[in-house]
Amino acid sequence: MLAWTCPAPLRNRPRIVMGHGGGGTLSAELIEHVFAPAYGGPALAHTVDAAEIRIGGARLAFSTDSFVVRPLFFPGGSIGDLAVNGTVNDLAMSGARASHLSCGFILEEGVETDVVARVAQALGAAARTAGVQVVTGDTKVVEAGHGDGIYINTSGVGLIPDGVDLRPQRVVPGDVVIVSGPIGMHGVAIMSVREGLEFGVEISSDCAPLGGLVEAMLAVTKDLHVLRDPTRGGLAASLNEIAAASGTGVVIQERAVPVPEAVGNACAVLGLDPMYVANEGKLVAFVPRDHADVVLAAMRAHPVGTEAAVIGEAVEAHPGMVVARTGLGGTRVVDMPLGEQLPRIC
Repeated sequence: MLAWTCPAPLRNRPRIVMGHGGGGTLSAELIEHVFAPAYGGPALAHTVDAAEIRIGGARLAFSTDSFVVRPLFFPGGSIGDLAVNGTVNDLAMSGARASHLSCGFILEEGVETDVVARVAQALGAAARTAGVQVVTGDTKVVEAGHGDGIYINTSGVGLIPDGVDLRPQRVVPGDVVIVSGPIGMHGVAIMSVREGLEFGVEISSDCAPLGGLVEAMLAVTKDLHVLRDPTRGGLAASLNEIAAASGTGVVIQERAVPVPEAVGNACAVLGLDPMYVANEGKLVAFVPRDHADVVLAAMRAHPVGTEAAVIGEAVEAHPGMVVARTGLGGTRVVDMPLGEQLPRIC
């Protein structure tokens, strides 16, 4: 029992395991039973990507994230790109356009200065692309053997426009589920480099800022119900979180979910399900049916949403549960992941 690497989610677990950082059931239990009671207040009780705070009448979104990806550089990006886009995208899921970031570097003694410079340059370039300013930061160094080269923490703030109310509790039966593009690319890109695997074609991370896409969606209607970027735990985790918080069921058409052929083939070889593989430049939206067509068109007109697709709907049946209809006419339950299939992907 003590050697388990994928343990059952027992609340009295005496030690932290990798799954506690995976964005699934174990992560939720850690927040519910350790962090939320210790901190007090209702904020951590809500499964949202960014907190809404009010200062002087302004509605601000505030988010923080830490990045421990291995390797530091991968096809399509680096830990520097993730550090910007991860926080920018969490703010975008509340409808906010990120304006300012903080950045903290934790460096391991012995890491090459040139590597640190490359990461910093990538981070700066990503910030400029996202239209956000890095305005404060911190640097710490830990002894050799007590880190993994570079860890980064970023926090960010952004202004939420008037009339925007994005939260899972607004989801109702009949809402259309839209994903902004192909899934699974980031997680497979990381795994291919980490394990030295080749799949015939290079699979690049989808790491990208989503603030502009969200602005394009809100420009056609502010009546979006919820947005979520399916990072750790993949699309399956995001759909389950929304279903649980809204008290609705979710039905997706498995064949409608855009999975690149290379990602599907890689997952088949690795024994993974693309629904659970992390993304870093995609979002899933629950949209009132009356607005679905115009929102989908706006997404497809934006550079990071050209392959957006309707994949399902919210339903009254099986509240809190996500079900996929397969190409053979059957159905399968898409569970909340326990931990994560690929650790250290962001």
